[in-house]
Amino acid sequence: MTKIWQKGYSINAQVERYTSAQNSLLDDRLIRHDVWGSLAHAIMLRQIGILEDEELQALQQAMHEILEQEKTHAFVIQPGDEDVHTSVENFLTEKVGPAGKKIHTTRSRNDQVLVDVRLYSKEELIQTSKKLSNLCETLLRFAQANVDVPMPGYTHMQRGMLSSVGLWAAAFVEALLDDERLLAAAYEINDQSPLGSAAGYGVPFPIDRQLVSDLLGFAHVQNNVIYVQNARGKIEAAIVQALTQIMLDLSKFAQDMLLFTTAEYGFFQVSQEVCTGSSIMPQKRNLDIMELVRGRAQTMLAHQQHILGLVTGLPSGFNMDYQETKRPLMEALDLAQETLDICALVIDHVTVNKERLQAACTFELFATDRAYEMVTNQQMAFRDAYRIVGKEVTAQLDQHIPFPTESQEQLVSRLKARSHLGGTGNPGLELAQQRLEQAQENWQQRTTTFKTAIQQLVGTSLIHILEEE
Repeated sequence: MTKIWQKGYSINAQVERYTSAQNSLLDDRLIRHDVWGSLAHAIMLRQIGILEDEELQALQQAMHEILEQEKTHAFVIQPGDEDVHTSVENFLTEKVGPAGKKIHTTRSRNDQVLVDVRLYSKEELIQTSKKLSNLCETLLRFAQANVDVPMPGYTHMQRGMLSSVGLWAAAFVEALLDDERLLAAAYEINDQSPLGSAAGYGVPFPIDRQLVSDLLGFAHVQNNVIYVQNARGKIEAAIVQALTQIMLDLSKFAQDMLLFTTAEYGFFQVSQEVCTGSSIMPQKRNLDIMELVRGRAQTMLAHQQHILGLVTGLPSGFNMDYQETKRPLMEALDLAQETLDICALVIDHVTVNKERLQAACTFELFATDRAYEMVTNQQMAFRDAYRIVGKEVTAQLDQHIPFPTESQEQLVSRLKARSHLGGTGNPGLELAQQRLEQAQENWQQRTTTFKTAIQQLVGTSLIHILEEE
């Protein structure tokens, strides 16, 4: 196949494999994004007189054909094409002749891949936000259903103070809502049109970068043409850093689930259908999926470091190193979405063992409560009360005296006594719900803006965007 840069010689086959084989496989995901960019670019070329009306129409028809083929995975990037941009241009040239050779006027593959990845990232971030939102909704339902179910709160892996199942679940909701803010910030940084930077230094044509940006539904044009190229990898890293925060929270969730479902804790039980077994121990019901979540948080950290390592210290302008950021970005987005789905699935299959939780809420959890009672009832300084209670509890522990438990009613009363904002008696679930609804509204606005622009660009019958595969 003809290469865009072809100048009358053949490249060594080993060099071609090393530089292009992996990239062409990854570019299968970018076909429609490259066509969207080319449609917008062609309209702009017509506006500045590079294309005639008939040529634009022919190109649009041919690009619509690519979009139709892409929907059924019939459009294939040939290894010899190196990348999606070459495959699209070769197809256009074959279909419409000289007009296909004009499509590359005023642009470079550098800003083509940038716009492809930006559009791809916008789609994937929107999908990620949906899955994050679904997990938050699932956790909120679980928290609301178990808001008065007492459980021990741990510090240093030892029982510390009284908590509740609802408060535990709601903590992850609020963590993920903070992660959503980072995700939204990454989306905003990514929502800049790079087209028109060419190889990083602009072109001697009166191109209309704003028109192309508007046609593609970007919030604005990324202004400085050198920074457009320098931002490659930086913006991908910002996206993966937001995803890393999500995975950090999910790794903690996974670790808690693994502990709380053990026989030693027995606080939760998970349906067998989401567990695996042992090849040698017939009784085993393993929550392997949470171990993988915990492990894959490390994979996400590796993706983040991979991108940051690639772009650190590079000189200004385009460098081929940037090509290596594509795989970790795509894999990171896949990983975050899959993990959010899995965590929501697990929560939907959790049964709470209220009896075991009540039995675990033994007297030592209320040592601090006892000290506070002495402060209130005896007007004693807290530090003095602390020492008195500490001696009593330590003596019981040293003598292995069993700690008494309280009734469910007594425990619920203690939960409700912690009535300050964010405590077990006032966990603020309605505040989390409001935050979630506002985030959902914001993402819906972003989705509508993006999808409307692409629909207008390609036509509703050819739309293939923001649809789960």
